[in-house]
Amino acid sequence: MGWWIFFGILLALALIPLGIRVRYDSGGFVARVIVGPVKFTIFPKEKPKKKSKKEKTAQKTEEQEETAASNAGKAKPQEETEPETPAQSGGSLERFLPWIRLGLDFLGVLRRRIRLDNLYLHVILAGDDPCDLAVNYGRAWAAIGNLMPSLERLFIIRKRDIQVSCDFTGTEIKIAAKGDMTIPLGRTLCLGVVYGIRALKIFLRKL
Repeated sequence: MGWWIFFGILLALALIPLGIRVRYDSGGFVARVIVGPVKFTIFPKEKPKKKSKKEKTAQKTEEQEETAASNAGKAKPQEETEPETPAQSGGSLERFLPWIRLGLDFLGVLRRRIRLDNLYLHVILAGDDPCDLAVNYGRAWAAIGNLMPSLERLFIIRKRDIQVSCDFTGTEIKIAAKGDMTIPLGRTLCLGVVYGIRALKIFLRKL
């Protein structure tokens, strides 16, 4: 019974999605890291709270007192000239090529393991001329039609919501986009083990 629980926990951990959520709308660009159900923002970072003038002046006086006390007890060290480091020459191309092949192979395998969840793209065309809007509407769908096959070759797209609409009262084109790029933890560990062993073999071969 204990083994079944252990394997069940391992299976649950292997299915935990890891990835990043990217969003762009009227509020600007936002990037969040996804670890299972937990999501935390990495961009934009929260701005630190501004200190009051009293706190700033008190902090400045404390810093000045600390620097004065430390300078009083220290003697000026003698200036030493650092020796110039010789310019490094490049490594052998023959030794570098296996790493390039390994990196390209890894990227080729990785791109089909990443899922693009909840692809959201809304384009709002603006203008008061119906003829111009009709032309731009066709161009927008043509551009999306050219973009989607490239994305489908790179990622596995699970859900998509793509729309193009027109706003006769607007003055500029607006775009709202969002996408979650995830990969299960189990696949990440498997790829890390497989390509880590291959990288170790290349490293040991060149010693």
